[in-house]
Amino acid sequence: MSRTSGRRSGEPGALRPLGAFVGLAVVAGLLLVASAAADGIPWRGLLLGGRLREALAGSAEVVAAVLAIAVTVVAIVVELAANRYSHLITRLFVREPANLLVLGLFVITTLQCLWFGPWLGSAAERGARGSVVTMTLVTVSLLSLLPYVYYVFNFLSPISIIDKIHANAVRVMRRAPGGRAAVAQEAVCRAVDELQDVARSAVVRGDRDIAMAAVDALAALIEHQHALRGELQAEWFAIGENLARDPDFVALADETLEEIATHGVWLETKVLRRLVALVGQSTGQLRDVANLIAIQTRRLAVGPGLRRPELMTVCVRAFNSYLRTALNAKDMRTAYYVQNQYRLVAEALLAVPDAARVEEIAGHLGYYGQLAYRAGMPFLLETAAHDLAQLLAAALDRDDAVVDALLDRLLELDQEVREEAEEESLLGVRRAQIRTATMLLARGQHERARRIARDLAPERPERLRRLRHGLETDERPQYWELIDRGMNFAYLAPELRRHLPTLFDWIAAERPR
Repeated sequence: MSRTSGRRSGEPGALRPLGAFVGLAVVAGLLLVASAAADGIPWRGLLLGGRLREALAGSAEVVAAVLAIAVTVVAIVVELAANRYSHLITRLFVREPANLLVLGLFVITTLQCLWFGPWLGSAAERGARGSVVTMTLVTVSLLSLLPYVYYVFNFLSPISIIDKIHANAVRVMRRAPGGRAAVAQEAVCRAVDELQDVARSAVVRGDRDIAMAAVDALAALIEHQHALRGELQAEWFAIGENLARDPDFVALADETLEEIATHGVWLETKVLRRLVALVGQSTGQLRDVANLIAIQTRRLAVGPGLRRPELMTVCVRAFNSYLRTALNAKDMRTAYYVQNQYRLVAEALLAVPDAARVEEIAGHLGYYGQLAYRAGMPFLLETAAHDLAQLLAAALDRDDAVVDALLDRLLELDQEVREEAEEESLLGVRRAQIRTATMLLARGQHERARRIARDLAPERPERLRRLRHGLETDERPQYWELIDRGMNFAYLAPELRRHLPTLFDWIAAERPR
């Protein structure tokens, strides 16, 4: 469940203007009755006197002036909000029934004052009831102004706009089984583009909370479609002529488009392509937004994705695109966070179990780690090594069949580094391998631990001594800065540390003479 589903700011706020209006009306009525009782105002004389005609004439001018001011202020505020976030705000505002209701009330009141005042004339006796109606309309119109202004500002809140776009898209989905699928697809695609537009504008302006809310709403659209999947007709999942012209599909190869149509994942593909674009815009600026995108993609993968292999495939491709985008932008921190979420997806697949998919993700982690090394970000290669080590440890508990394949990936990871003699990167990868070997020893997996010892044997003795010293002396399990992952890669737990002498004895025994 996404965070947006629990954060509908517009719903409680929608009742506040009504409550404020009722409260003002009650207070005004009580004050009027109290003052009339205290001063002995003759109500009938007031209604039938000439002063009423004067009051009605002045009321028409007051209500018209207030209406002009309200329209001016609202138009300026709506235009500013539309320019800041999305042009969709104007269309949503115009369609909102509350705006037509309040502005229509002002117009009707003004017309009532203009027409009823001259009609009174000498026939005021017959207009007593009409006079009460007219003055009531004037009072209600003026009392509604403050709640309406509050409502406008609450409506134009970016979070409220995001909620409305999301709610409209979900409503279209629910109606899709009984309507035209092509029209519903077009409306949902427009909602996806509008949410991405709001998020993009928020990223540019540094509005982190707004961008994250839009990301939540995009991910929630996939969740809602998954919940409604049994009710949707086959036409909803097909790619018709209109959908094929969508900017996210128009440039795709025919084979790719056919695959999307066969698996019925056009909405998932569109949303995740928009999220890939947002990752590219967030790198170097709002890394929290990119991190949230990775988190939401992981939730989709380990939620509905575990029951729908076609959705899992799209999520895996999205993760690969996130990593590629972060590496192209030289944003090591974003790639570091994405790697963590990607590994968590593989760990969830171990429980299915899906060994082939786990091996695929392990291969991607290794590939992008080596790609990062060649791009001048060697720390990400060390991160990939530790992610593979964690994945291997999880596999021992859940699916032993994939352990050897993961061990192969881990031992192959440092081949290129050894050729180029990059000291720090090689130490990081070797450190992850030593951690894995001690974990295997602790679990009685001696043959697998010996594989690592044989791989470590050709290393220079001074490098091995440096690695051993670091693992024996570092006592900080958590990294010493504020980061999301928090793990200190150089730390080895005491229950594993006690296996270091055995491992290094094996390394010495395997060393060529």
